[in-house]
Amino acid sequence: MSYQNARKKYAKIGVDTERAMSALAKVPVALHLWQGNDVEMFDVEPGGASGGIQATGNYPGRARNPQELMDDLAKVISLCPGKKRLNLHMGHAVFAPGEWVDRDRTPASAFKPWVDFCRKHKVGADLNATYFGHPMNDPLSLTSPNPKVRRFWIEHTKRALEVAEYLATEQKSKCVMNVWIGDGLKDVPGDRLGPRLRYKESLDTVLKEHPIDQKKVVMTVEAKLFGIGVESYTPGSGEFCLKYASENKEKGVVVLMDTGHYHPTEVVSDKVSSILAFDEKMALHVSRPVRWDSDHVVSFDDETRELAREIVRCGADRFYISLDYFDASINRVAAWVNGFRNFQKALLFAFLQPVKTLAKLQDSQDFTALQVMQEELKLYPFGDVWAEYCKRCGVAADESWLGSVRKYEKEVLSKR
Repeated sequence: MSYQNARKKYAKIGVDTERAMSALAKVPVALHLWQGNDVEMFDVEPGGASGGIQATGNYPGRARNPQELMDDLAKVISLCPGKKRLNLHMGHAVFAPGEWVDRDRTPASAFKPWVDFCRKHKVGADLNATYFGHPMNDPLSLTSPNPKVRRFWIEHTKRALEVAEYLATEQKSKCVMNVWIGDGLKDVPGDRLGPRLRYKESLDTVLKEHPIDQKKVVMTVEAKLFGIGVESYTPGSGEFCLKYASENKEKGVVVLMDTGHYHPTEVVSDKVSSILAFDEKMALHVSRPVRWDSDHVVSFDDETRELAREIVRCGADRFYISLDYFDASINRVAAWVNGFRNFQKALLFAFLQPVKTLAKLQDSQDFTALQVMQEELKLYPFGDVWAEYCKRCGVAADESWLGSVRKYEKEVLSKR
């Protein structure tokens, strides 16, 4: 079926494909830098992540320095449709020889190379404080019983807010600064409340000593259920982060939900409307958990499509969205491209839904028609609209983009 025929078919159910593509083109989705170098940071000696996260696999071609990571990102950007941002970590700071400082003193100037990259490729940037892969983990950070350790990470968080302000100023758009800590315990704790009170106190201290410039920065708090080595307890639980964001939203704090940070039987698609019934904004990290927080490459699967439908139904402008996965078992550039394109597909699929019609069927309790309609929509000519969208964005609509990645692998990645 041609695009024009697909457009006519969707029009019969009240869906304007032109409006759907126009809406999708306005939704920014951030590319997470850590897919390109296996969650290793540039501001400390290489050695991988900690805090219950781990990239698995040994596919050749990992980016070993900022320039290689930028080169890989440029290739990814060239193969993906849609509006893009970058999602940086403080650990991606770029220091000139002899200018290195520790994370509690990282200056905004260390991110000028990323500002230049973003400007060149016409993308925005968001940021994460980096609490893992550092000797000042004991192995805790903002929840440590050691006040010196807590102070170090409080200062780091304040530096992250400063960097976020710098990024926002340079890009002339708000910057999301995310707080996620890997703190937790492997076995049953003897004290659950104490670490959470210390976490709250640490965050409160950050906000007191460096109030959020809400014209420039959105600070998000991200929860986690468990990870490797922290299976039994995490102070920054879902309940903690929800409550902290709620109590401090007037100060510029927003909750962030990662699709892999909950029990395997929970789905974030069923949670976002509960948040937005009370808050104007929320943030998402889109991943694909397989039996646990495995951070598999995002797929065009049922839950990803359902999450996208919730984003569209609740209002896409109410979300700050980033991808978050890391797979070192396959070509990393291909993983980046595939995941980003799959989420773009999910969003387009969602924008092509007859939202008002489905809501009317539900409210009139015509559940038979609702079920039939939702199932039949799966076979509507979505692929033809996707092909048209990719054509207008100047990228391949099918798997032919992989040929460009293979060529890049042969000419660049294989020589690392």
